[in-house]
Amino acid sequence: MGRLFGTDGVRGLANRELTPELALALGSAAARRLARTGPARRRVAVVGRDPRASGEMLEAAVVAGLTSEGVDALRVGVLPTPAIAYLTGAYDADFGVMISASHNPMPDNGIKIFGPGGHKLDDATEDRIAELVAAGPGERPVGADIGRVVPAEDALERYLRHVGKAATTRLDGLTVVVDCAHGAAFEAAPQAYRAAGATVVAINAEPDGLNINDNCGSTHLDEVRSAVLAHGADLGLAHDGDADRCLAVDATGAVIDGDAIMVIMALAMREADELASNTLVATVMSNLGLHLAMREAGITVRTTAVGDRYVLEELRAGEFTLGGEQSGHIVLPAFGTTGDGVVTGLRLMSRMAQTGSTLAELAAGMRSLPQVLINVAVADKTTAVQAPAVQTAVLEAEAELGDTGRILLRPSGTEQLVRVMVEAADEDTARLVAGRVAESVSRQQ
Repeated sequence: MGRLFGTDGVRGLANRELTPELALALGSAAARRLARTGPARRRVAVVGRDPRASGEMLEAAVVAGLTSEGVDALRVGVLPTPAIAYLTGAYDADFGVMISASHNPMPDNGIKIFGPGGHKLDDATEDRIAELVAAGPGERPVGADIGRVVPAEDALERYLRHVGKAATTRLDGLTVVVDCAHGAAFEAAPQAYRAAGATVVAINAEPDGLNINDNCGSTHLDEVRSAVLAHGADLGLAHDGDADRCLAVDATGAVIDGDAIMVIMALAMREADELASNTLVATVMSNLGLHLAMREAGITVRTTAVGDRYVLEELRAGEFTLGGEQSGHIVLPAFGTTGDGVVTGLRLMSRMAQTGSTLAELAAGMRSLPQVLINVAVADKTTAVQAPAVQTAVLEAEAELGDTGRILLRPSGTEQLVRVMVEAADEDTARLVAGRVAESVSRQQ
């Protein structure tokens, strides 16, 4: 049996793989592992969710698990994942729980657990929680020692005050289209951008529990591109379902991905003497163009495995101040313990306002090499990646690309997919090479 926790919490098809019973057990196990003890002290966990329908069911189960162990559940409602991380520290809670499957389709859901201060859990702590889930509950409290459910009425207001500090200047005069993906930021993102002075056109900001990430948000940029052009906006921002990501489009509708955003932010932070050790942390998925742009600017790039947890580990280990992923998951440790799409949007617009430059002008500092990503659905992603025929195909691709490109083959951290990524000097070559390797993977069924 594989690990209960993946690279980003526990995920699965809601009510089939991620059941109310498992959610209750996770809430109970997290309470036993993470809740602090002490005389005359109520133990507290922050609980939030995104708007997907199954979140209501799973939230009820998590809350039942927490309260059954004598932990009060501080319910903050529908808020972004980074808000839960922040509020865990702001409320001095023992830990936090976010119920979301981020950018995944609506039928999926997930449970993410943040430790004290809103930090992600290490592998050893996750494994201990998994052991407690398997062991089942022990003797539970009764009477007045049972946990209570408490609504956090000021949660959104607290979060908005926090992220508002990320804007380094007023944004008056900027018009932004924000695609909320019918997700967790449907209220927070438009309010944060308006409070900073921007004129905001909000789209896909009417969640009904079923429409989250449905052809919108950071994984489907056509709508935000069209809206930017229709409204003559200065830029568009697209969040995912739990708003820890942010991608952008410029006034012409051209996509500004996470790599370009990191280049813009790294240069701005170096200018403000905020880029610790003159270093940016990125994953192996970042385009070679990012490395070339940073080399030209004299900025060091530290590379990690794919996943924000690895970026976070490197940021903490080196006390660096900026890191992120091509997907738009940007981490600024000064503003949070995880990626925050709203903070990213505020920082990006602040740079535009400070310099008087368009987003296209700011992004011109990076030239991306053509990159092709093919997701191959497989029955067993680990076995498929390790198959001799697949390894041979990768070696042949590397020989063909030489110094002019690269190939990366990796299993998805959250789905039964193998991701084949190829960069080359021209797109035709990238597509040809990626297609050949993807075909070798698909033959492993």
